Amino acid sequence: MAEKVRVLLTEQEVDERIQAIGEQISKDYAGRQVHLICVLKGGSFFMCELAKRITVPVSLDFMSVSSYGSETKSSGVVKIVKDLDESIKGKDVLVVEDIVDSGRTLSYLMDMLKDRDPASLRLCTLLDKPERRVVDVNVDYTGFQIPDEFVVGYGLDYDQRYRNLPYIGIIEFE
Repeated sequence: MAEKVRVLLTEQEVDERIQAIGEQISKDYAGRQVHLICVLKGGSFFMCELAKRITVPVSLDFMSVSSYGSETKSSGVVKIVKDLDESIKGKDVLVVEDIVDSGRTLSYLMDMLKDRDPASLRLCTLLDKPERRVVDVNVDYTGFQIPDEFVVGYGLDYDQRYRNLPYIGIIEFE
């Protein structure tokens, strides 16, 4: 099956929005250090760009959580592929995700992280599809709300392809 990618959000739109989110996070965490947890692999592009725009001290860690495999819809089965390297106890934690879709994965992840006793726990996502939500998830910082389309680029992939696009595109199957 062939596919093509149609631009949904340009590189400039994404860049400007990440700058605004970075400024808001810097205000909200003034006088504190924020510990960013990137949800791999998709969140890596967003977190790197976001971290450069946050002016308070930042530390980083990574998790790999999967519920997609090579499909275009979440399987609903959450698998921890890589856990954190260090404890988050007493830290101000900000989970950085590429997209919140059904909410299943993030709900599971946020509950698991809450049990690890951080000082605070918030969620930041580049993209949000609220109309697809089946589990309630509180998103503290949102880049863009998008329609229920399968998107790629800026870290998001289809079967490990298209992550390196500098914009967000809608994948269309021919």
